[in-house]
Amino acid sequence: MRRRDLLGCAAALALAPSLSAAAGQPFRRVRPGDAAWPDARQWAGLKRQVGGRLVKPAPLWANCEQPATSQACLADLKNLLNPYYLGDQPGGTQVSGWLGAWTPQLSAYAVAARDAEDVAAAVSFARRHRLRLVVKGGGHSYQGTSNAPDSLLVWTRTMRAITLHDAFTPRGSHAAPVPAVTVEAGALWMDVYDAVTTKAGRYVQGGGCATVGVAGLIQSGGFGSFSKRFGLAAAGLLEAQIVTADGVIRTVNATREPELFWALKGGGGGSLGVVTRLTLKTHDLPERFGWGGGTIEANSDAAFARLIRRFVDHYAEALFNPHWGESVSLKPRNVLDISMVCQGLTNDEAQAAWKPFSDWVAAAPHDYKVIDEIGAGTMPARSWWDVQGRKAKGSTAVLLDNRPGAEPAHGWWAGDQDQVSAFLHGYESVWLPADLLEPGRRQALADALFAASRQMDVGLHFNKGLAGAPPDAIAAALDTATNPVVTTAFALAIIATGSTPPLPGFPGPKPDMAKAHANAARIDAATAALKVVAPVPGSYLSESNYFNPQWRDAYWGGHYPRLKAAKARYDPQGLFIIHHGVGSDQWSADGFTRMG
Repeated sequence: MRRRDLLGCAAALALAPSLSAAAGQPFRRVRPGDAAWPDARQWAGLKRQVGGRLVKPAPLWANCEQPATSQACLADLKNLLNPYYLGDQPGGTQVSGWLGAWTPQLSAYAVAARDAEDVAAAVSFARRHRLRLVVKGGGHSYQGTSNAPDSLLVWTRTMRAITLHDAFTPRGSHAAPVPAVTVEAGALWMDVYDAVTTKAGRYVQGGGCATVGVAGLIQSGGFGSFSKRFGLAAAGLLEAQIVTADGVIRTVNATREPELFWALKGGGGGSLGVVTRLTLKTHDLPERFGWGGGTIEANSDAAFARLIRRFVDHYAEALFNPHWGESVSLKPRNVLDISMVCQGLTNDEAQAAWKPFSDWVAAAPHDYKVIDEIGAGTMPARSWWDVQGRKAKGSTAVLLDNRPGAEPAHGWWAGDQDQVSAFLHGYESVWLPADLLEPGRRQALADALFAASRQMDVGLHFNKGLAGAPPDAIAAALDTATNPVVTTAFALAIIATGSTPPLPGFPGPKPDMAKAHANAARIDAATAALKVVAPVPGSYLSESNYFNPQWRDAYWGGHYPRLKAAKARYDPQGLFIIHHGVGSDQWSADGFTRMG
């Protein structure tokens, strides 16, 4: 047994008495005002231990308390539309809550960690004092898992170092070295794409949304725009540094502590420890990335039903391959909105892929109005995330962080703007099996999509289903904790909507709550229509229904017992508990009381 393993076991044994409850009483974490809450001297000790980086999170709109028309307040309100600003605040969350589920709550204290040692100090302090612990990097959790009231927050946002490797071999491994990138837990994907692609001319499989945190995406499985070619982001993980519940800093990979390493690849962020650093495989960069898009409106329900069927045929025959990803949206007002991307195609090849579909639409002008012309194009792949290069060319596809001193590479896709500070009315995702694309089943798929679109916008995210990907991408995905149905699904259907936040003290307009409840019911109805053709539970955990009673099977399928075993080994007392995370069914909804 290695010395570190021995120390870890000793720490776990020493931990058990401190977490035991009184005889016959359930274990409860402490809150401010409880006799066992740490006193000022103890908090001061933690502050010294982490170099003064213990802070009290403040409300994002603190400057709007009075008066709401002050320049400081107006600046804050503008910043609430900037995802980088939200991520840079200890109390910031990408979305502003979920109807009937959660609202942002400030932690009592936050450790703005500089390194793994700071994280270990915070974890050990929370363990010793029976505190509710939460972890946040980018703050992009739709499920609200990165915030909780009366908690200690481990905040990794300031840990952003990125290091490229020409040849990396995991510690203790005899595997052949491969090109890789090491990323600290607070980095966002735009930081990584700028370093790996724009500057170095390589590719790393990450997230499609540029402002998602790297560590959170890897732990949730994670998809990017080009996952249909390069597979799950989690499958590219070569090595991770993690602080476990015993306060031990561990370096894990397929050779060292392989079960913990496997569980980090899709087992859910914040359930097994605090990831502080990850090393990911990089790939040769395709010569060109590109797009295919357009918007068509049908003049009747019947015409829209035919349009959906024609698109299903076109996708199955021309786009169901590793080249094409991203999404289309089917809207209740009989609109098909296409927003897809491609890799590895020339300009002519990308355009040729859409010609049969655009010709079909053009042949029926009495049925269809082309709002945005159907087209396609490509560009040098190295320029895809070049924010300043796009700006210089007048592109409006990327919005910029215009705050003084902001990183020049910090931008985000304009198409993601409606997510920033949104209050979710509901959210659902369903993996659609690839056998629905067989000729004999396409009509049933088209009928289900039409029925769902009568209720709510339905997005088909083709890059979030790996059917049609190369065999190596499929094999790597099967070696993660993610539900294996992702490998036989051609798309992830997402049905969601939201509005402005209903936050107490927020000076902006309040949402129509009656409409919010009606929208939630419509999302349920649309989901029911899709489950007629996709009855097996399967849902991407980062983009899923907060209230899903089948969350274990939906997120992980048959992998859940293996994840529970890893949880029992590395966090036997349940220090790391998140909503619908591994082991969360043993705790109260707020994570304060152990139920089993």
